Amino acid sequence: MDGHVVLGFGFILIGTWHLFNHIKLHALNPTTYNYCNSLWFPILKFKYLELIFIMVSSIIFISLELFISPSHHQPFDPDGSIPITHLLNLEHSFTSMAFFIYASFAIALDLTSSKAQRELTQLLVAIAFAQQLLLIHFHSSGHDGPEGQYHLLAQFLVLVSLATTLIGIGFPKSFLISFWRSVSIMFQGVWLMVMGFMLFTPGLIFKGCFLNHEDGHYMVTCSNEKALQRALSLVNIQFSWFFIGLAVFSVSFYKVLVKYYQDKLAYGRLADDEPNDGIEFQKISVQLVSTP
Repeated sequence: MDGHVVLGFGFILIGTWHLFNHIKLHALNPTTYNYCNSLWFPILKFKYLELIFIMVSSIIFISLELFISPSHHQPFDPDGSIPITHLLNLEHSFTSMAFFIYASFAIALDLTSSKAQRELTQLLVAIAFAQQLLLIHFHSSGHDGPEGQYHLLAQFLVLVSLATTLIGIGFPKSFLISFWRSVSIMFQGVWLMVMGFMLFTPGLIFKGCFLNHEDGHYMVTCSNEKALQRALSLVNIQFSWFFIGLAVFSVSFYKVLVKYYQDKLAYGRLADDEPNDGIEFQKISVQLVSTP
């Protein structure tokens, strides 16, 4: 559960941060000619804080999966082999490793001011999403029941993030692509946290299902076919709830931010057009008073 919640929280923060910045850029540059998408944004005076956050979060998640969660606090057997109980932990850690590589190379590419910096950075993110999709797909093939359904729907979200990232390489001025990529990243985080709580909290397990310890891991098992079908339907309903909720939130967030920044732009233009006779009079008055 810890790994899902930590990783999910990171995705929510990054997705929300990207959504805010893309809407802000779009509001300040309403024409597609001036708008250009970006995969990371500087935070105040700390230019690489977002990328450093991704790197630190990835290290924390890898540490949880490989060293903190395992009973022996390391992923290997005494003979150096990988026990079957730790294979899932390794799969999880490789997902974070791909995002760590993206963040570190994004900093390196920005420092060298490469001509293909934007395209290469987007390619690295696409590789990370492709790695995530591949691992979730094969990871979920060994899961039946509610857990498998959660992973199946997670694959859809990762696929949207991957597709919008790849399309964004060829259409860098498309706000809509950046908007939905940000929403899909945020949705990934929400869904990961939902999985973490719903699959590992006994009080939240679906009726007729229970936590079963298999091969060193806890898995949700349903007592009969009726309970299984009910659980699968409830997973789909949960996904639909969050899908609609995030769509409403994202569009509402867009409307609020666009109105705020457009009003700010209009006020700035009005201030520029106002006659400055009063300001000049104040400057002359100050000079006369200060002159002996």
